[in-house]
Amino acid sequence: MEMNKLPEGCVSTIISLTSPADACRSSLVSSSFRSAVESDVVWERFLPSDYQDTISRSGENNVKNFSSKKELFLHFCNAVLIDGGEKSFRLEKSSGKNCFILSARELSITWSDNPEFWIWKSSPDSRFAQVAELKSVSKLEIEGKIRTQKLSPNTRYGAYLIMKTNSGAYGLDLVPAETSVEVGSQSVSSNKAYLTNQDAKKQQMECLFYSNRRQMLKPRVLDSGINGVTERKDGWMEIEVGEFFNGESDEMVKMSVREIKGYQLKGGLVIEGIEVRPKK
Repeated sequence: MEMNKLPEGCVSTIISLTSPADACRSSLVSSSFRSAVESDVVWERFLPSDYQDTISRSGENNVKNFSSKKELFLHFCNAVLIDGGEKSFRLEKSSGKNCFILSARELSITWSDNPEFWIWKSSPDSRFAQVAELKSVSKLEIEGKIRTQKLSPNTRYGAYLIMKTNSGAYGLDLVPAETSVEVGSQSVSSNKAYLTNQDAKKQQMECLFYSNRRQMLKPRVLDSGINGVTERKDGWMEIEVGEFFNGESDEMVKMSVREIKGYQLKGGLVIEGIEVRPKK
């Protein structure tokens, strides 16, 4: 039997077993397909199973505020703040997979409660009320946690530290930070990353001041395979902390960024949070 001869309800059910991207492509087939794609049967399937709870955590009154499940899906694709504005949740538009950003306030940052070392302040380009700005420390430790149950099952995820550096940043590129991801009690990913991209002039200046320390630390550092800072579309920068496969169990994911081996003072790092999103 040809697909366009099937009842609309059957077509909607079939399309709901695909993906949001496939559903949008299917709407181009015919007017009957287009009508089936608009059905709540399709778009409710693309919503997370706990979407009602997510609505309440975002401060929205209830699902009745949205005229259709497709409208609700698109609302989540634009990202919403949840849990009192301390986290951001969105759906990946093409796949419907869950994505989260844990704000700096949701992270465990060593000495972040001491104003001698860290400053909490607002930033006009941040989605959160506050970001953490590093004044000066020798020991840098940042950790975020999220349960796998909150993420989409059977999906490979990446974790990314969202950050930038101010004009007075220093000591961040002498020794790469160590990054890691643990799922449950198992380490599943580890790497190294520099926390800044410096221009050539600044590198020359720091070379003059830190040349001896660079030589001392050189045996500890191998530059090959070290992750760099990349620019995001939202104006921030990011480094990849690591990746992991999320199956169907419920475990705790720990994502860490540490630089505790160089012992040099470092400052000027601004932390917005850690994002967990599907890998391409």
